[in-house]
Amino acid sequence: MPDSTLTLADFDYPLPTELIAQTPAASRTGSRLLHVDGTGLTDRRFGDLVDLVAPGDLVVMNDTRVLRARVEGRKPTGGGVELLVERIVGDDEAWAQLRASHLPGIGRAVLLPGGAHATVLARDGGFFRLQFHDTGPLPAWLERHGTLPLPPYLSRPATKADDDRYQTVYARVPGAVAAPTAGLHFDDALLASLEARGVGLARITLHVGAGTFLPVRDGDLSRHRMHSERFEVPPATVESIAAARRRGGRVLAVGTTTLRALEAASTGVELVAGAAETDLFILPGYRFRAVDRLLTNFHLPRSTLLMLVSAFAGLETIRAAYAHAVRERYRFFSYGDAMLLERAPGAGG
Repeated sequence: MPDSTLTLADFDYPLPTELIAQTPAASRTGSRLLHVDGTGLTDRRFGDLVDLVAPGDLVVMNDTRVLRARVEGRKPTGGGVELLVERIVGDDEAWAQLRASHLPGIGRAVLLPGGAHATVLARDGGFFRLQFHDTGPLPAWLERHGTLPLPPYLSRPATKADDDRYQTVYARVPGAVAAPTAGLHFDDALLASLEARGVGLARITLHVGAGTFLPVRDGDLSRHRMHSERFEVPPATVESIAAARRRGGRVLAVGTTTLRALEAASTGVELVAGAAETDLFILPGYRFRAVDRLLTNFHLPRSTLLMLVSAFAGLETIRAAYAHAVRERYRFFSYGDAMLLERAPGAGG
């Protein structure tokens, strides 16, 4: 059971703003890697990951592809409207965040590039359900008229270089509005080296939503509700995990999105293939069933992702790791450095 004594303040830490990476490393594998094994902290390079896995292990990755989801539109009266498409829910409908001096009401239109327009169908908090007209398939229309929605802590507009570096090399299924950033460190050569070592590679799909950046506002964590995200675990991945278990291998999740998908798909002691939605909120006290090791970037203070890694590796272990990373000038957040976490004793189900 989650630890009910914890509050939002337990997941705060001081972070100098200059440690927030604004651009990626010169090469994908050129980042640093902090290995956190519960008994110590070891400073490594990301390419060392090949030496930190064993033949028979399985690495599971999220193959979602980031949509060019930010679109500039305008009201019929001329005022500007910025759309951030959060989730496509049909051939011509999507949930989106809107930004304007006066937000359009239900039934109002937003004029869009390429002669298209959208009608506001409904509102749920900060999200608007839109019906799109004259766009054709939405992912293809966004690819032509949208821009990449870089995270809010990147204080610059997206550039052509981001079109490549803010996608994983194995991105395949369009649908995310934020990258599964732990995967940004991999290049094709490193993936080939893992396979040559006898490490299996498997994939899930979880479409990261804009809710990943929503802050936790209530000090009482029991009142926080996660934004739901769509995921799919293929039957081949379920079989790959079962085969790894049979041969004594460990399952390494690349990123918190992969971990959440696998944990959400686990019922009792069984991992179930298929597509579903998850609003799983993982706090210390959670018992992990599907994942033994986690590769992840460094996360925002007071965020649900920091709570997740604290549940996985242990709160005090994560506090020590983050303090070490700040002292050693690691780079933080989406374009920053990475950590390899071992699951804490007692955190397994």
